Amino acid sequence: MDIKEIKRLRELTGVGITDAKKALVEANGDFEVALKAMRKKGLTKAEKRGEREARAGVIGTYNHDSRIGVLVELNCETDFVARNELFTTLVKDVCMHVAASAPMYVSMDDISKDEIDKQKSEFSEKAKADGRPADMVEKIADGMAKKYFSEKCLLDQPFVKNPDITVGEYVKEHGAKLGENLVVRRFSRMQLGEVS
Repeated sequence: MDIKEIKRLRELTGVGITDAKKALVEANGDFEVALKAMRKKGLTKAEKRGEREARAGVIGTYNHDSRIGVLVELNCETDFVARNELFTTLVKDVCMHVAASAPMYVSMDDISKDEIDKQKSEFSEKAKADGRPADMVEKIADGMAKKYFSEKCLLDQPFVKNPDITVGEYVKEHGAKLGENLVVRRFSRMQLGEVS
């Protein structure tokens, strides 16, 4: 067993040395398989932590060529974690993502029922106009609305630095490494010359 692999797995997932070694043994030395297993385990722990209150944190900023400005409030449970380098890197990454991808909402929870219903209605009309079977129209409209809104929700967007994971998964991975509940509370994005 290569100690470098164990150390690398530990750094990427935030698990202990024993867990990292065990994962590599169970994966027959396949680093990628072990990494997937440990990420899954770490995310499960992070989801359990999600019930704990996160009121500490920071408001991060990002300015792109003096043309796009972003503010993001990212909360954690303690001031200790708020000052941690891993946490501050996460905040910068989320700010940069907001600048690049221009989400409209943090998550689906921020979208009003009226907005969702309006969008579903439009997709329903489109499906009917396309001649879709009547019994499938509602299912098609639901699917189209889910896809439409997931592209506009920060936590559901593919992360710009690694499109294989969503921003939400990226935040949860950091929560697993830091051992705290992390919450993207809100954000604001301004672009030069843009009228709201």
